[in-house]
Amino acid sequence: MLSANKILVLDFGSQYTHLLARRVRELGVFSEIVLPSVSSGVLRECSGVILSGGPASVYEKDAPEYNKEIFSGKVPVLGLCYGQQLMGYFFGSDISPGKSKEYGPATISIKKKSVLFEGLSKKQVVWMSHGDQVKSLPPDFECTASTVDCQNAAFENTAKNLFGLQFHPEVTHTKNGLKILSNFVFGACGCEKNWLPKNFLQEKIDFIKKTAGGKKVFVLASGGVDSTVALAFFVRALGGENVFALHVDHGFMRKNESVEVKKALDKLGLKELHVVDASGLFFDALSGVVGPEEKRKIIGKLFVDVANGETDKLKWGDDWLLGQGTIYPDTIETQGSKHASRIKTHHNQADIIKELIKGGRVIEPLRDLYKDEVRELGKLLGLPKSLVWRQPFPGPGLAIRCLCSDGKAVDVLPIEQNANEISRRFGFSAKILPIKAVGVQGDFRTYRFVCALFGKLDWKKLEAVSTRLTNELKEVNRVVFCLFPKKIESVELLKSHLSKERVLMLQEADAISMQAIAKHKLMQKIWQFPIVMLPVKINDIGEGIVLRPVQSREAMTAKFAVLPKNVLQEIVEKTKKLKGIGSVFFDVTHKPPATIEWE
Repeated sequence: MLSANKILVLDFGSQYTHLLARRVRELGVFSEIVLPSVSSGVLRECSGVILSGGPASVYEKDAPEYNKEIFSGKVPVLGLCYGQQLMGYFFGSDISPGKSKEYGPATISIKKKSVLFEGLSKKQVVWMSHGDQVKSLPPDFECTASTVDCQNAAFENTAKNLFGLQFHPEVTHTKNGLKILSNFVFGACGCEKNWLPKNFLQEKIDFIKKTAGGKKVFVLASGGVDSTVALAFFVRALGGENVFALHVDHGFMRKNESVEVKKALDKLGLKELHVVDASGLFFDALSGVVGPEEKRKIIGKLFVDVANGETDKLKWGDDWLLGQGTIYPDTIETQGSKHASRIKTHHNQADIIKELIKGGRVIEPLRDLYKDEVRELGKLLGLPKSLVWRQPFPGPGLAIRCLCSDGKAVDVLPIEQNANEISRRFGFSAKILPIKAVGVQGDFRTYRFVCALFGKLDWKKLEAVSTRLTNELKEVNRVVFCLFPKKIESVELLKSHLSKERVLMLQEADAISMQAIAKHKLMQKIWQFPIVMLPVKINDIGEGIVLRPVQSREAMTAKFAVLPKNVLQEIVEKTKKLKGIGSVFFDVTHKPPATIEWE
């Protein structure tokens, strides 16, 4: 492969940096992620450069340092989000917060002919995630596209081969994003399609053999597609006799799931597969815990504690490695690169695991892959369809879908007044729930309030109002529609912790939804379907349940999935009959600004 047929991706800390590199490779061109301070020598040996987004502002004292030769005009450069702002700032633009932030879908109007938009219509649906924007064009640059809220959504200097986009073409929800990247890679950079991932399966097997170095591998097997594919790789590479699989039932699995997981994993050819019921240990450790990050860290530590107890029984000493099914979204959301922001701590990235990683005691063959890539590998490994297409389920399970509270509500009336002003334009009334959820906005972690809407169900209007609320209200990052009851007279924040009773209630609600989408053959059309319990009493009756079906490809972005009316009605009618449930909501927020999970 010629060095002149390579695209460099400069990592400014975006949640999507790795995704950018992958998209270029999908086009058949080799790509490499490097730091913004990349040497001039490396820059001169590439065909083009892409500047990623990032959580920083160009004006910040600690903004990432970069090699200014990037903008010399020697190679084509495409700046995305923060990358566009940096390009504008370097050439003299005014960069400032927009009057309205943009998170989620937006429509650009293409103003003039550009190599980036070759072959595209004048209107394009794109994906935004930003606060700052380029207010004024730098000298010798032309605006090529705008949105309602962002005048310079795209600009370029054709003489220097410099291009800037405020939106993210690398995510699947930018409808023609891959075409835009293709236009840059082939049209602007003149690359040739000559890179293909050869013998990828064998490469992973060779990697495991080399890394293991004759040691046995201990795998925490949840039964999800990531850990199952990783487990299948370990067995293929090392033999079933050198792999010990442990399934820990922490008490937060789906209804009867541990039994089903054992049946499925028994077919992988393992000599040692143990199922340990540690639910009492986990419930005791999480008693009284409210914070989502604290819950995740406790669960991550306990997984390792239970694993250590099992390895002690095996009498392996230190002659073993911990095998994990960690995938790329797990690492990037846990601040997986130098300039990235921490969104949430995944259980397989807890502090105790990081110490094992530093000590060279962890092997993660899927670390650079996304969920859809893992599924493709699962197919190649001959795994059954039921395992490959199992819906993603978080390691901490229902523990992070069962929200907790100390019962101390804050005054949300001022936020609610503003929310109602916006919501009435679309025919809805609004209520700010006294709870917060995790989100990702402009590559930053947010922890903000949830806005509940009431009115007639209209999916298009709900998407529009959800976008406006999360863009215009800095206090809100998630919007839900109330399916039951139709009117809220009172809202009470309950003092609630993780209890067996609450988890059992959530298991039943989850089972209703899973059975419904399986019955109506929607399992593969809905990428993931979290069911969330809210410690909120509506109209003095029970707790709240949130339905959160989403469509995605890699989990880096997601759109809420619309359910057919008959399926939705079936789920709601059964759920509201559960003892202790007083309300049913539907999450109408994309990612960003919300994350797929609530915690």
